[in-house]
Order: sequence, then C-alpha cells, then structure tokens
Amino acid sequence: MDMTDPSRDDCPEEFNLTRRKLMVGGALFAGGMLLAPEISAQTLGAVAPEVSSNFMDVSSLLIDHHLDPEVGARMAAAMLRINPEIAQDIGAIIDIAKKKNARIVEDFFADIPEGRVKDTALAIISAWYTGVVENSANAEVFAFETALMYQPTHDVMTIPTYAISGPNGWNAEAPALGDMPTF
Repeated sequence: MDMTDPSRDDCPEEFNLTRRKLMVGGALFAGGMLLAPEISAQTLGAVAPEVSSNFMDVSSLLIDHHLDPEVGARMAAAMLRINPEIAQDIGAIIDIAKKKNARIVEDFFADIPEGRVKDTALAIISAWYTGVVENSANAEVFAFETALMYQPTHDVMTIPTYAISGPNGWNAEAPALGDMPTF
C-alpha cells in the first residue's frame, strides 16, 4: 500500500510532522523556556530587593515568629500594588524602631503615629497572620499553610482543608490498613 497517496484521509497534511516542523517547534519551545523566568518575575510583581529586604525587616520587628522570605517578597509586591506609598511607610516604621532601639514590637509600636503608617503596620501584621493582603472575595492567598494564625495549634489541629492530613495532603503516604476482620 502506498503511504504517500494523496487520497488517504487517515493522516491529513496538517497533522503530518516533518523534521523541519519539529525543529521549529523545538526552537520556539526553548526560546519560551528561556523567557519564562523573566515573565514569571513580572507576573509575580517582583519588587526591588531593598523594598523586599525592608519589608522583611519590618515584618520581623512587628512579628516575633520565623517568617518565610519568599512569602514576604510576594506579600511586599502585592502590598506595593495595592498601596504604592507602602515603601515610605515601611521606612517610617524602621526609623521609629531604630530611634527606640527596638527588638520586638512592644518596644516601639505605641510610638507609631495614628494614620497611614499605623495602618500599614497593622496591614503587615494581618497579612502574615491571615495569609492574604486584603479582605476581598478575590484576595490572593500567599501563605495558607504557613499563615501564622494556624501555628499556635499546629501540633494538635489540622489546618482546615479538604485533604484530611492537611494542605498538600494528597502527597502524603496513606496510613497502613489494620488487620481486616474475618467472618
């Protein structure tokens, strides 16, 4: 049987893969993969390193817990999108803390003036505890399983999720079955 017969319809020409099409497709794929880190950094809203560093400094002053720097960078970017003046507010909070030689939030929080700067400090605390930066139906979740509101009871209570063993529970090994009863 002649496989090049033009009357055959079991392999239309548009589905016929030639080496040239394969090479062009591979080159386009490789080019796309090279651009992927740049695109993902833009879509995540990467912020300048000093803003992210200052955000983590303020966060560690406001919250006495181990904080994930990667989550902090994403939170800083999201908060900067919502409030472009947050960098100045963070700078003001750092200045107040430095003047008081603060190590923990109780050392300086009372000296933060009412208004935008105090609202920023409270928003940062809220973001770390709830895992979101705004209260809306479309809020982006940054830290579900690392949200600080779940940490005090982490050893005795499962984080609310559809997976019985906790977030990403479908990755966990299933418990061994006990001996089945014999009838």
